[in-house]
Amino acid sequence: RQDARPTRAISLLQFSLITMLKTKRNHIWAFDLEWIPDLPTGRRVYGLDASISDNEVREIMWQEGGATPEKPHPYLKTMLCRIISLATVIRKVEGNKTKLKLFSLPQDASQILDEPSILRRFLLGVGKEKPQLVGFNSRNSDFPILFQRSLVHSLSMPTFCARPQKNDKSTIDYFYRYGEDHLDLQELVSGWGKATPSLHEIAQALGIPGKIDTTGSSVIDLWVDGNIGQIVAYNQCDALTTYLVWLRLAYFAGHFTDQEFHYEQELVKNLLQDKITLGETHLQKYYDRWQELQQLF
Repeated sequence: RQDARPTRAISLLQFSLITMLKTKRNHIWAFDLEWIPDLPTGRRVYGLDASISDNEVREIMWQEGGATPEKPHPYLKTMLCRIISLATVIRKVEGNKTKLKLFSLPQDASQILDEPSILRRFLLGVGKEKPQLVGFNSRNSDFPILFQRSLVHSLSMPTFCARPQKNDKSTIDYFYRYGEDHLDLQELVSGWGKATPSLHEIAQALGIPGKIDTTGSSVIDLWVDGNIGQIVAYNQCDALTTYLVWLRLAYFAGHFTDQEFHYEQELVKNLLQDKITLGETHLQKYYDRWQELQQLF
């Protein structure tokens, strides 16, 4: 996924409807995706035959997407891209106990998972569990690519796509822009133009790890080199960062007391430590960076 995602100006009407968090849900999925140019789609869209190499197809897609010498790999329309990794932090309250889980697709970071499998696993899970979805710039990027690429692969996801009848307040509606079933944190914290931060910027400002070693623009290079493990690791860190930004926002909105907020952060630290103990050592750098940043406050 490329860093330079376009952010659309919010109209006065939309801005008036985007308010601070109204509720704290007991079940949320803070998610993040990584994607790259999809070569079969590029060949179909631009009429390229089999004699043209994969590298040439990518270059043509970037040229058609507005490449410049200063920006050779521009942000491409999500319909033209392929999802290669998905990560989500799952927070679920059962009784008086809060559980956290870090889930990734592919689950085996040494294996490449085909895009339809990623889409099916995630969207079927969302349709069944009905969590609140939380992303960062997800309204304009992560969310559209989910259903655009599902259309490409002729997938049917009725439980994910279910929408309520008029005046039905009980049915989850992920497509309703002004509800809270899908929260785009970037919309919540932004106003106009230069007031819009990137995930890295807001994370660093809050004392939360942002990008470490890898950026969205380098995902394609990692993919070409066959380093899916580093892509998954980068994806997991962005999901964790998204969750921690949500946690700070929920605290700001008054949904956690000081003690509860401290407890929720400790749950994230415990999750990281458990994952590190199980061999996911890439999360050690994320944990250490978080500790360093907190000491600066």
